[in-house]
Amino acid sequence: MADTKYIFVTGGVSSSLGKGIIAASLAKLLQARGYRVTIQKLDPYINVDPGTLNPYEHGECYVTDDGAETDLDLGHYERFLNVKTSQANNVTTGRIYQSVIEKERRGEFLGKTVQVVPHITNEIKERIQILGNSGDYDIVLTEIGGTVGDIESLPYIEAVRQLKWELGDDNALVIHLTLIPFLSAAGELKTKPTQHSVKTLMESGIKADILVCRTEHDLNVDLREKLALFCNVRKEAVIQSIDASTIYDVPNLMLEEGLDTITLQKLKLPDDTEPVLTRWNEFLRRHKNPKAEVRIGLIGKYVELQDSYKSILEAFIHAGAENEVRVKVEPIHSEFISQKVIDTKVSKMDALLVAPGFGERGIEGKIRAVQYAREHKIPFLGICLGMQMAVIEYARNVVKLDKANSTEMQADTEIPVIDLMEEQKDITHKGGTMRLGSWDCELAPDSIVSRVYGTNQISERHRHRYEFNNAYKQQLEEAGMRITGTNPKTNLAEIIELPDHPWFVGVQYHPEYKSTVASPHPLFVAFVAAAVKYSQSGSSDNMAPQ
Repeated sequence: MADTKYIFVTGGVSSSLGKGIIAASLAKLLQARGYRVTIQKLDPYINVDPGTLNPYEHGECYVTDDGAETDLDLGHYERFLNVKTSQANNVTTGRIYQSVIEKERRGEFLGKTVQVVPHITNEIKERIQILGNSGDYDIVLTEIGGTVGDIESLPYIEAVRQLKWELGDDNALVIHLTLIPFLSAAGELKTKPTQHSVKTLMESGIKADILVCRTEHDLNVDLREKLALFCNVRKEAVIQSIDASTIYDVPNLMLEEGLDTITLQKLKLPDDTEPVLTRWNEFLRRHKNPKAEVRIGLIGKYVELQDSYKSILEAFIHAGAENEVRVKVEPIHSEFISQKVIDTKVSKMDALLVAPGFGERGIEGKIRAVQYAREHKIPFLGICLGMQMAVIEYARNVVKLDKANSTEMQADTEIPVIDLMEEQKDITHKGGTMRLGSWDCELAPDSIVSRVYGTNQISERHRHRYEFNNAYKQQLEEAGMRITGTNPKTNLAEIIELPDHPWFVGVQYHPEYKSTVASPHPLFVAFVAAAVKYSQSGSSDNMAPQ
């Protein structure tokens, strides 16, 4: 018998059904029963990682402590489980093929013809079992990206078939997430697409053990029996996943449906303890019963697609619940910030967050938003590029360095207050070459951030190429800007504050990546608290640093 049990989550009928949320919800329930659980994502695209993908194509690129640029679903895994992920939790087709080709070049296949089966599938199986073989987990959930029937997913499906056979039915199971569409003209739910999806899966040699059905309407007993009969699963293994008002409701919905119970039964694991979700449900209570509302402007250049800033939006949900307020995030496209937008939108906000990003587009709009927050004493948080824009704005408008800029935006700028890191200057490859992962930062005493964190030493996740240029540090500090966080290894600025402003903080790192339901990020919690205070005062008159 294998020490680690494996659960594979596949999708059918349509993409974007929420495999990641279902996987994270089931993992949460299993964790709440006392099992050690982790989740991994297998992505069928050929990019080695999503680090070079446009946010409009793939949503945000999530970053782990060990510097992996990964799919945004890993953010869901961490937010639900409060357990860190790593390089091993996200595998792409590009990484699989890269590894196999490198082995072939080293002569590891002894002159054999390298093929999808067995070499690619063996590589996939090895990657799936890395986490299980570590001895750290009782159960490993593996989400297979894409939709059953896609050409790109076939090697993964075949690898799952082989691994399920090798491990045995008691040690591995397949959950198939599918869609039950409602035809308004007929006034009924239709099971035929799901039947075809399960049939396609079976043609690949895999029988679904559990069927999770996304639906807008409740599945009645007759529909469940029909699905069980024609999809070859037990009736209790037909699980309804009805649309929810928030993704954080899904674990409780899956608990009501018995998804965790049927899973443990099929894996021959004890199911006699009830999941302990006290902390989770307290978060939900606060989230659903806010005592007030604050409006925070999200100044970004990818605002048309919410997934581009997924971790930031979720961090606001966590921080809002902690403050018992609803955070209404207002997306404001930085490319189109005019005086009219300032007057009609920006000025109506209780706080402003200038978001991360790359490239020149929309930069001047971000700088205008920073200037408004600084001059009107509105609580401000700048993240990564947002922090850099705050430095440029201050250099231009306070220090009177009119031509201050970043070499990312203007390579030949005369005053590069933001510049390419020295170790980046000879790099030509764009993938996986930024400053990535967790880096230490020393905080200045008696600063907003030292009070927020409650310590003078922190570690946060990074994803950037350009840094604060220390050549201008003295000028900026003499003009009133304070460097309150420094990387002890590089001696470069990580955090800037304005002492004459009630709450103005810019950070080079990405605090949103570490915010979870169980541990809301303290910087977001304090930022939302500052917004609440600003909102309640009607102005900044009575505000003080948090």
